[in-house]
Amino acid sequence: MQEDLEPGDRLPGEAEIMETWEASKSTVREAMRILEAQGLIKTKSGPKGGTFVREVPESKVNVILSNYLFFKDVSIRDLYQLRIALEPQIAEDLAGKLNSQQLNELALQVDKYTQPPSDVLEERQHHIEALEFHRMLAEFSGNELLKMVVRFTAQMLSDLTVYRKLYEPRNYKLWRTGIESQMALIDALREGDGAKARQIMTEHMQAAMAFMESQEAEMSRRFMKG
Repeated sequence: MQEDLEPGDRLPGEAEIMETWEASKSTVREAMRILEAQGLIKTKSGPKGGTFVREVPESKVNVILSNYLFFKDVSIRDLYQLRIALEPQIAEDLAGKLNSQQLNELALQVDKYTQPPSDVLEERQHHIEALEFHRMLAEFSGNELLKMVVRFTAQMLSDLTVYRKLYEPRNYKLWRTGIESQMALIDALREGDGAKARQIMTEHMQAAMAFMESQEAEMSRRFMKG
């Protein structure tokens, strides 16, 4: 950090680091091992090899967060409370700021699930594609922290949906109202109506949370019945 190194920059050799920081060989090697394990550096062999600064990929961050939360008993409500706190603000901020290509990409995403699912597998895919719509909105946001958090919570919900089979039983009403909400949101974003975009997203999140909790309860009842 003190040297203002950027991803891709080569670190000094081991001997130079030892001299600069007055550190022993074992200390330098242990530090390098830790940095590499954290994904902050990578080592390449060969004539053009060496140790280079690496930008930590978001996938690695997601794995670390998922592992941390694995034993924390995070509920569907916990995830939606976070989404309700963040995503309506993103929708409001994006109103009137998306270009025609971005708006078209959102509409094309919704087109992937405009037809009622024909079976359970298609129902599952619809849920995953609908969550992708929200990841796309986060991607259009200029706030890197918001983007990461929203994408992470969407991925957790996607994983929980599949793992707990929360796409069963099928719910036609939620499928229809979900599509209508997302299309109305696209219209509000196009029109630059931030207040309307916030309201639509808030109501959409609240309805989705109630549905997912009811699905979770129904799957629990099925499990208890054997």
